[in-house]
Amino acid sequence: MAASMWFGVLEQGLLWGVMVLGVYITFRVLNFPDLTVDGSFTLGAAVAARIIFEGYDPWLGTMLALFCGAAAGCITGFLNTRLRIAPLLSGILMMIALYSVNLRVMGGKSMLSLLRMDTIYTDVVGTGIPENLAAAVLGLGTVILTTYILYIFLQTELGMALRATGDNEQMICSLGVNTDTTKILGLALGNGLVALSGALVAQYQSYSDVGMGIGMIVVGLASVIVGEVIFGTSTLFRHLTAVVLGSIVYRAVIALVMRMGLPTTDLKLFTAVLVVLAMSSPLIKEKLGRLSRGKEGSQGAVNNKSYENI
Repeated sequence: MAASMWFGVLEQGLLWGVMVLGVYITFRVLNFPDLTVDGSFTLGAAVAARIIFEGYDPWLGTMLALFCGAAAGCITGFLNTRLRIAPLLSGILMMIALYSVNLRVMGGKSMLSLLRMDTIYTDVVGTGIPENLAAAVLGLGTVILTTYILYIFLQTELGMALRATGDNEQMICSLGVNTDTTKILGLALGNGLVALSGALVAQYQSYSDVGMGIGMIVVGLASVIVGEVIFGTSTLFRHLTAVVLGSIVYRAVIALVMRMGLPTTDLKLFTAVLVVLAMSSPLIKEKLGRLSRGKEGSQGAVNNKSYENI
C-alpha cells in the first residue's frame, strides 16, 4: 500500500512537474503574475481529450494542446503589452475567457471521459514498457527533455534577454531589446508547458474536466517555492531541477497529509498555508537568527557582569 502510494506520488510529481516548469518561466524568469495558468492547464486537457475522443492520434492531441496553450499565453501577452492592461488583470481576463473556450472545445460538456480509449500511455506500453510504469517513464522522459531544452534556451541570446526582462526591464530596454516581444515569448512558452502538462494529466486520469485547472497557479507556486527553499538556486540547472523536485515534494506532502485524515475540502486551504510558510521562510529564518544572536549577546553580558563582580 505504502509503496504504491509513493509510486503514485512520483508519477503525479513528474506529470505536474511540466506545469511547474511553465509557472517557473512566467513567475520567476519573467516576473509576471500570470493567472492564465488556471485556464491553459484545462485548455491542454480539453484539446487532448477532444482529439482522442474524436478518434484521432493522441500524440497529435498532445502536441496541439501545447500549441493552444502557447496561443493563450500570446493573447495574455498581447493584452498586457499592446493594450496596456495590468499583468494581473490580463491573466484574470484570459483565465475567465478560457473557461468558455474550454467548454466549447469539449463540445459543451463539463467532462469528457477517455476510458477504454487509446492514449499516449497506450503507445508507451506498446513499446514493451510495463503498463504500471508507463506514466512514470513518460513523465520522467518529458521532464528531462523539457528541463534540458529550457536549460539550453535560457543560455542563448534570446533566453538571456528573456531573463533580463524579468530582472530589470528598463535596463534591457535601454540596450535595444523589445521587451514586449520577450514578454509574449515567455508567456507563450510558460503556458505552452502548462497546457502540455494538462494534456498528460488528462490522459493519465482518463478524463478531462472543465474545473480541473482551478487553483493550479497556487499548486505551481507552492512547488516552485518549496523546491527553491529545500534544494537551492545557486545555478540555472540547479534551479530548474529544484523546481521539478519541488513538484514531487509537494505531492508527497499532500499525500502524507491526506493519509493523516485531512478532508479533501481543506486541500486548497492547506496549499495556501504551505505557500505562505514557504514564501515567508527567509523572513522567519532572519528573525529567528536575530533572536538567537540577541540571546547570545544577553548571555554574554550576564557572564561579563558576573566576572566583574568576582
